[in-house]
Amino acid sequence: MTMYDALADLPLQIDSYTLEGHARTVSPEFERMTTTVHLTGAGEEGLGEDVTYDPGLQVAQREAGPVLPLAGGWTLDSFSNHLEGLDLFGGEEPGLPAYCDYRRWAFESAAADLALRQAGRSLAAVLGREPRPISFVVSLRIGEPPSAEPVTRRLAAYPNLRFKLDSSPTWDDDLLRELAATGAVASIDFKGAYKGTPVDVETDPDLYRRCAEAFPDAWLEDPDLTVPAADEALRPHYDRITWDAPIHGVPDIEALPFQPRTINVKPSRIGTWRKLLEMYEWCAERGIVTYGGGQSELGVGRGQIQYLAALLHPDEPNDIAPAGYDWADFPSTGLPPSPLTPEIEPAGFRRRS
Repeated sequence: MTMYDALADLPLQIDSYTLEGHARTVSPEFERMTTTVHLTGAGEEGLGEDVTYDPGLQVAQREAGPVLPLAGGWTLDSFSNHLEGLDLFGGEEPGLPAYCDYRRWAFESAAADLALRQAGRSLAAVLGREPRPISFVVSLRIGEPPSAEPVTRRLAAYPNLRFKLDSSPTWDDDLLRELAATGAVASIDFKGAYKGTPVDVETDPDLYRRCAEAFPDAWLEDPDLTVPAADEALRPHYDRITWDAPIHGVPDIEALPFQPRTINVKPSRIGTWRKLLEMYEWCAERGIVTYGGGQSELGVGRGQIQYLAALLHPDEPNDIAPAGYDWADFPSTGLPPSPLTPEIEPAGFRRRS
């Protein structure tokens, strides 16, 4: 039996749903907005989080309200098939194709949480996996002009932290030496696989080479290997290259220029339980290590990706640090350290808050 087979036939009763908005100012230029989907039925409630980045689409969804025809008796699989035929954006144009997966995952994760609660079972029990303490890294941009201060300030408060850093062509060799001296850089994200988005980064083959040499033990995420000079710069480091933005399912891994040793799995980027669990199993069969990635979740979604990491890749450099570590005004005390205790709820698909 596959992992999806274990979930697919769970009964699901939906009576109604509501939407709850969240917002947090991440920087002067960026206010993060997400929406929690509350599915209710048979006296239980299931939660999922829509991490679509377009604030207009988030507001439009909330203003429209619970207009989707979701009520009824389903299995988790038949509900997923039902979602396939629905317009989750009410006639709006999502802008980026990835947003379709983001919103789909909000309803898929809420449905699983509700079905499991109605059955009185946890996701861990249904999949037959024991949750384990979760290693995590802290994902940061270090500003323009760039500075090691965001890293060193956090290390002063939490000395055992490790980091995934978004690189920039403005990084000079002095900064690289300062960052490398911390011994805390687990991953460099080149953002080279993003095209036509607000987070696009110019492809800089020299930066690729310098980062690979400065951090010889770090993973190198999402380089742009379509530029011959960039490909040449990283060819000696192919075994450390990993991918995130292009990965929406198994076909995307198969389409990569070479099979990676590891891959970043973001459930919201994949969209459905079937595709997500199939991808985990496909990678395991081929010896590809998986690790988790977040989407600046503000609600239940963060705990849910931590839950999956606890079951499927607890020891990897999961980019799913608890809220607070990535805040500009991050608290210097009181944040949970890595590894994070699983603390799953006895039924459903949630970590205890």
